Amino acid sequence: MNSRRPPTPGAPTVSAVDVYAASIAMLCLAHCLALPLLISTLSLAVPFAENELVHKALVLVAAPATFLAIYADARNPGRRVFIGVAILGLGLLIAGAFVPALEAYEEPVTVAGSVTLAAAHIWRALDVRAKRARPVVDTP
Repeated sequence: MNSRRPPTPGAPTVSAVDVYAASIAMLCLAHCLALPLLISTLSLAVPFAENELVHKALVLVAAPATFLAIYADARNPGRRVFIGVAILGLGLLIAGAFVPALEAYEEPVTVAGSVTLAAAHIWRALDVRAKRARPVVDTP
């Protein structure tokens, strides 16, 4: 008998976590790429762009959603690629924000981490959505 898995009422969907995490990663990317353009036209944005606390705060906001998604997939062997890519992206973000030795390379490291983390979460959200759309075959 073919049927679809019913969603759990009131529970946040796994893809909602991915959308949130990908949005935060994209916010990091926008901060790294768009803010320099804004600075060239608006001198008031300079303190926001140069403030190291902004980078650290963005990482601290992105990390819990990524850890939640990784924890949700920890026992699923089909999600090892997502877990590896998400850890790589988050690791790059953490390194760019918290490792003083990488200060000269902070922007490219952070951009690479943001893109990698966002791609991992977007892939996972699409994969979860595709699996929900597939019918479940009950075997007797």
